[in-house]
Amino acid sequence: MTFKDLGLLPVLTDKCVAMGYTEPTPIQKQAIPFLLQGRDILACAETGTGKTAAFLLPILNKLIEGPKRPGTKVLVLSPTRELANQTEEFCRKFAPKGITCTAIIGGSGYKRQMDSLRNGANIIIATPGRLIDFMDQGLIDFRGLTTLVLDEADRMLDMGFLPSIRRIEKVIPAKRQTLFFSATMSREIETIAYKMLTDPEMIEVSPRGRAGQLITQTAYSVNPQSKMVLLLELLEKDDLQRVLVFTRTKRGADRLAHVLEKRQHSSNRIHGDRSQSQRDSALKAFKAGHTNILVATDVAARGIDIDSVQHVINYDIPEAPEDYVHRIGRTGRAGNKGRAITIFTIAEEHNMRAIERLTGEKVERVVHPEFGGQPAFVPGPVARKNTGSAAPKRSFKRFGSGRGR
Repeated sequence: MTFKDLGLLPVLTDKCVAMGYTEPTPIQKQAIPFLLQGRDILACAETGTGKTAAFLLPILNKLIEGPKRPGTKVLVLSPTRELANQTEEFCRKFAPKGITCTAIIGGSGYKRQMDSLRNGANIIIATPGRLIDFMDQGLIDFRGLTTLVLDEADRMLDMGFLPSIRRIEKVIPAKRQTLFFSATMSREIETIAYKMLTDPEMIEVSPRGRAGQLITQTAYSVNPQSKMVLLLELLEKDDLQRVLVFTRTKRGADRLAHVLEKRQHSSNRIHGDRSQSQRDSALKAFKAGHTNILVATDVAARGIDIDSVQHVINYDIPEAPEDYVHRIGRTGRAGNKGRAITIFTIAEEHNMRAIERLTGEKVERVVHPEFGGQPAFVPGPVARKNTGSAAPKRSFKRFGSGRGR
């Protein structure tokens, strides 16, 4: 199957071919036809499966076929600045002349963003905080809005954006197409979707909470004081390349980056206390291969879209098992194999078991005698439903229909 078979216009399918997009991914195959029909959807797919193209290509198709006039027709809400920037970058690559898009995010380009809003950008890709700031100034006209997209909806809920989403929804037209895209699915997501979507089609191309199938997962059990020594051995003895290292705190990221710098590793860091220009510069250097190691907090777990990340290391085990899925989903993308390494202590064994319950997969445990690790209890096979590569579609009939607006 090709993108042309999905019903997209030649101006878009030609660009797909030119940019190396030859065959649609499963999420694209299922979502694009429904979106071209104007249907609301709730889509669940693991990270790195092409969700951005799945919603932007049919949106652009709709704008190309519609009347060409200024004004905001599409609003895409993103949880992080990095994700918003990358979505805007994709949009600019595919949008033909006459269709404009802009990223509305905190930390950069206030005047430029203000000018783009005054000029009536057709597609706004925004983080909730900065968008509400401009809304309060009366700089955004949503009267012509036809499409709302919540990208990484689960992450936005995790970050506490639900009140902002509800406030934004109050000022946009009730008659619209609404799209939910999420890497994981929960009862809370489904409940919110019921309130915002009309007779939606649910698309679930991978079991919810399942880690990527091309990722080899390993967990090292160590004493707390040995974590740094083990990390350095992994990086230096195994000569790991293209490594993304996750820490739990901003201070931990700074400390780790400082140690790596002292050891003459080519590295950088991104977290919430870094300026937007610093975060953009660090991400750009990592993408280009100028740095080999990027240290990040979970602010980056949803905002990094780099196909060539070979290793993800959880220097700190995440508190929420869902964050583990998001972190390691930065590798094993676009058909490439990846490796995920987690460093944990015996006291964090319950965190490992929670991860295994969520993913339905056992993580290989390695006890390194030099670093004081002890044999950890490894649970038996984890029972879960829908362990195939593609979960069946489900209907919202149990919820009823209508947005309740």
